[in-house]
Amino acid sequence: MSSEVPALPPVSPARVLAGLCLAVPVVSMLWVASYTKEGPELGGVPFFYWYQLMWVPLSAVFTVGAYLLINRDEKARRAAAAGGGER
Repeated sequence: MSSEVPALPPVSPARVLAGLCLAVPVVSMLWVASYTKEGPELGGVPFFYWYQLMWVPLSAVFTVGAYLLINRDEKARRAAAAGGGER
């Protein structure tokens, strides 16, 4: 009998969600047709500009979320690898 621990799959739900978190800001900025308009204005600033500036902090939030998801997944993988080898 072998006491080897089966390898965890490289793709987990947390990793997929982290990838989606990183893709949201990229897709939103590459889809230019969604924000090429002047209205509505916010404080006198046309929509085209304030929409792009809004994504600066939002991108940071999505990136931190992806980091936390990957970090938690890596800790779970290390714990599974360490705990799975004991018998």
